[in-house]
Order: sequence, then C-alpha cells, then structure tokens
Amino acid sequence: MAVLSHDAYYRDFDDLPPDSLGHRNFDHPDSLETELLIRHLRALKSGAVVEAPIYDFKRHARAPETRRVTPRKVVLVDGILLYAEPELRKLFDVRIYVDTDADLRLIRRIRRDIAERGRTFESVVTQYEATVRPMHLEFVEPSKRYADIIIPEGGENSVALDFLMARLEQILGP
Repeated sequence: MAVLSHDAYYRDFDDLPPDSLGHRNFDHPDSLETELLIRHLRALKSGAVVEAPIYDFKRHARAPETRRVTPRKVVLVDGILLYAEPELRKLFDVRIYVDTDADLRLIRRIRRDIAERGRTFESVVTQYEATVRPMHLEFVEPSKRYADIIIPEGGENSVALDFLMARLEQILGP
C-alpha cells in the first residue's frame, strides 16, 4: 500500500518573515498545494513513481529532500481537507471520513503541537479559536457529505475497522 498525506503538501512559506507566519491561516484549503497532490495521485494511478514533499512544521517550509512513493494497488491518502476539493474527490475510489468529537480533536492537537512542533499551549489555543475551528466548520464538517463511509469514534470503532480491513484484504487478494 502507498501512503500520501495531504499535510505534506502545505505550501512552502520559507520566504516569509517568521513573525508573519503566526498570522497565516494554515487551516484554509488554499494553504495546501492540492494541485501537486492531484498530479501525484494521477501519476501513481498511471503506474509512475512520484517524489512527495516532506513538510517541516516547525519551519513552515518544505524540506529539500522528498519521499519516493511507488505505485501500489491501494493508495491511501489522509487529510482533513481532502473532500473540500472537488477535483481531488474525483480521484478516490472510496472516500472515508473519520468523525471524531471536537474535544478529542482539540486535545490531540494540543498534545501534538506542543510535543512535535515546539508550540506553546497558548499559541495552539489562539490558532484553534482564530482559524482551526472556523475552517473546520466551513470546510471539513460540510465535506463529510462526500464520504462513502463515515466512521464515528475513529480508531476506537472496531466494527468499522473490521469492515475496512476485510475490504482491503479483498482488494489486495491472497
């Protein structure tokens, strides 16, 4: 299985002054170079290898190196803004939306951003109130209507995960 993360396709803001980055809206679909992800998915579907970007969230810039992704029978693409993009939606054979309660999403974001991205609690909460929550309500939540399957409780939903695993095994074969 090949895996692509929409988060790796954030636009490169390396040329902007660091003090302006705190005011950017990283939760709007325009902050991602979805056109490149679309090209990469089409290339993988046609059997070509792609060089996926690697994004450094501490610097708000892409790393100079890339990650080689080879075509496979199954290409898993993750990201919260995938279904907000009509051209991208067309490329998926199965669209799965993992529905998680807002309080759990916020707790996970706080833990991740502090531990992995060197952020402060205050900066995470400020960003959540200013952009994360409004963009979730404007783009992410409404996009779940495009999902073929909605999984409540995410990874805790063993029934849904069993169905998905059975389908994957069917696609991949013996």
